[in-house]
Amino acid sequence: MSETDAGPAANAVPRKTLGPILVFDIDTVPDVAGLRRSRELPRQLSDDDVLDVSVQQQRARNGSEFLPIHLQKIVAIACALREGQSFRIWSLGEPGDGEPELIRRFFDGIERYTPQLVSWNGGAFDLPVLQYRALMHGVGAARYWDWGDDDRDFRFNNYLARFHTRHLDLMDVLAMYQPRAYAGLDVMARLAGFPGKLGIGGGAVAAAVAAGRLAEVRSYCECDVMNTYLLYLRFRLMRGEMDSAEYARELALVRERITGLNAPHWRTFLDAWDRGDRRERGEVGACPAGSSDTH
Repeated sequence: MSETDAGPAANAVPRKTLGPILVFDIDTVPDVAGLRRSRELPRQLSDDDVLDVSVQQQRARNGSEFLPIHLQKIVAIACALREGQSFRIWSLGEPGDGEPELIRRFFDGIERYTPQLVSWNGGAFDLPVLQYRALMHGVGAARYWDWGDDDRDFRFNNYLARFHTRHLDLMDVLAMYQPRAYAGLDVMARLAGFPGKLGIGGGAVAAAVAAGRLAEVRSYCECDVMNTYLLYLRFRLMRGEMDSAEYARELALVRERITGLNAPHWRTFLDAWDRGDRRERGEVGACPAGSSDTH
């Protein structure tokens, strides 16, 4: 139906005014110290040996080399915050900050803003990791854990219930909560004309951290957050929460902000985005195949 077929604009349903929106992503490495404590491995084993033995045990147990969520140590948390007229994207803390400080900063942000949380696979990975690791380190998160005891509105929409929307796991929602329908962030971003994953890749995070290249991990994490935010904007356009003009303004704001950051990974991101736009217009060849990763 065209705009002229749709009737007067006065009959349109008013759009909901959203509060702060916080898009987030984490990157992790195996918790070797935790593996030592929980599995009572011989003290003489090196860290590499501990990890190798644990991975072998995990593979024998379920065929996967990916260690359990509670044994994933957080090394980076990236966030994008849209509030009022402002937009910013950054990594929490400083490169030298330990895991407890990163987790504290994340939950402090929820305490301060009570934002709409947005993630890609955050319900199955990022938030469970944050919860387990916060428990280990004794990090408070009262607002996040409110089921409606302090705020009555949270009885009907909180961060913890899978089918509530205060935390929106885009991957889960788009798949209709069916794991067999899950699609990875990289492939969906590329299909939508956005850059997709850039940098070291999730499978290389542990090696990069071990080599002292945490800055690359933080940049990689920020790019994942930006892809998620761009897909969230497209989701809002699809749902009718914004029209095409509003959507275009949001994209322009994002471009303006990351251009102003003038960091190497953002220059690479913008170049890839421009190539994606040209593909959308049919000016270059087909989009390369995306990763099957769900995160």
